[in-house]
Amino acid sequence: MLPESLVLSAILFAIGVVGVLVRRNAIVMFMCIELMLNAVNISFVAISRFVGIEGQLFVIFVMTVAAAEAAVGLAIIISIFRHYGSVDVRNFRLLRW
Repeated sequence: MLPESLVLSAILFAIGVVGVLVRRNAIVMFMCIELMLNAVNISFVAISRFVGIEGQLFVIFVMTVAAAEAAVGLAIIISIFRHYGSVDVRNFRLLRW
């Protein structure tokens, strides 16, 4: 039987994936990516109960990457808002090939 925390993690990750695929607002997409990272953290902590402390060590690395991603992502979103006046991803094609 799966622990309830793994089920919660899967539900949060699915909500994040749906949010990234459905929404067109860059800030909402950014928040959904953060939700997916937090879901992974929950699963790492839940699995560390069975395999040892390594899962909790991975959480620290994921939190570090999330902090760097938040700083860079918000800077990009602010730059796009200043240039286009909107954060709707349909209005700009700056990051496309």
